[in-house]
Amino acid sequence: MMASSDVDVRSEGSLFSDQNPSEMDALCPSPPGPSRPQRNYERIGERTGTSFCQTLIHLLKGNIGTGLLGLPLAVKNAGLVLGPVSLLCMGVIAVHCMKLLVKCSHHLSAKMNRPSLTYGEAVQYGMENVSWLRRHSQWGKQTVNLFLIITQLGFCCVYFVFLSDNIKQVVEAANATTSSCHMNHTSQTQVLVPSFDSRLYMLCFLPAFILLVFTPNLKYLAPLSLVANLVMTASLILIYFYSIMNITNPTNLPKVGRVSDYPLFFGTAIFAFEGIGVVLPLENKMQRPQTFIPVLYLGMGIVTFLYISLGTIGYMCFGDQIGGSITLNLPNCWTYQAVKLLYCFGIFITFALQFYVPAEILIPPVVARVSERWERAVDLLLRSVLVIFTCALAILIPELDLVISLVGSVSSSFLALIFPPILQMVAFHSEGLSPLVTAKNVVISLIGLVGFLTGTYAAIERIVTRNALKHEDALSSYMVQ
Repeated sequence: MMASSDVDVRSEGSLFSDQNPSEMDALCPSPPGPSRPQRNYERIGERTGTSFCQTLIHLLKGNIGTGLLGLPLAVKNAGLVLGPVSLLCMGVIAVHCMKLLVKCSHHLSAKMNRPSLTYGEAVQYGMENVSWLRRHSQWGKQTVNLFLIITQLGFCCVYFVFLSDNIKQVVEAANATTSSCHMNHTSQTQVLVPSFDSRLYMLCFLPAFILLVFTPNLKYLAPLSLVANLVMTASLILIYFYSIMNITNPTNLPKVGRVSDYPLFFGTAIFAFEGIGVVLPLENKMQRPQTFIPVLYLGMGIVTFLYISLGTIGYMCFGDQIGGSITLNLPNCWTYQAVKLLYCFGIFITFALQFYVPAEILIPPVVARVSERWERAVDLLLRSVLVIFTCALAILIPELDLVISLVGSVSSSFLALIFPPILQMVAFHSEGLSPLVTAKNVVISLIGLVGFLTGTYAAIERIVTRNALKHEDALSSYMVQ
């Protein structure tokens, strides 16, 4: 449930509330009490809030997750030269779109005499600037909320697949785990004892995830979240170290990938860069919000460097053997088996934070319609149903690389690339934009739209193809027996 200092969405009658909750709202809620005029005055810099460094840490945490581990495969899909160049271009565009969102939020909040706006509210009030869109402005907010829900539940699906693949690999190699971490280029993890299907692992994790999301207040998870951040950071350092120490001759790797694989690169890359959902909550919680843009540039500069470096180094290290997550290529020695387990722990705790957003948008309006006696039971039931739903989706598509690419193409492209340029055009419609700015916004939105269409098609096509091959292999094995 939300903290007492958070906005009470239970009073809303619609499915999508006026406030878009963020995991940051749970772990660092706004100070309680002040009225809107008072908070508007305090936004100038006098109220208690997060510092420059705290905001930077939250920004890094909101952008670094499973997407980073999938970037070596993304670079493989794009090519050793085209991949890093494309990541740099996508990073520049993503940061520009984040800046557009902040700029539009400031403009519209001043115009509407509001201390702060959510992503959905910014789109709603922006549409009200255009006469022929004004009557449909509510749809703008609901559309943004819908894509936020799809994105966050998509992240949860990815977490199910990530955990099952990595834990399955650890279990299968348990009896072969050694103290030697020398690289084996044919198979980085030796399977000594074949285990059951990864989808059964997902079912095993299901009760643990359900219990995790029953946590009444995510602030209780703050200590565990801090530990998760530390162990994930340590794991990334070890992954970097191993990849750098085992880089092979990259001259044989293709500099440009196949055209048919590039949409998969787009989906994975935009999945990794989709941290735009935490931008406004972080900016709204800063003690000095006017310093957020430097935080944004510094934080996203670090993120872009990490993405390009790990994606390139990981591909140069493992080549065509690279998996959907670079952790799947680590050798079966004690050190890197521990890395997998530690990163899995971090992802497990992060699941609750990602789940918080769709849960607090979807559940309170339903709970508000039942009697007080049944509120708690209905709340827990709906949380369980949502977790089961994400698990079912993961079981239907147990392919980590394709799930990441599909989620990125379907939802992240809209939130990160398509909506922000359109928002600028409608928010500053009455003020007028230069033809050059308008053309730039149209180009960025078209890039996002083309990426959405091609990435979604390519991911679905590969999912169908892989499932067909699996059925053929299973049928062949049955016939042999």
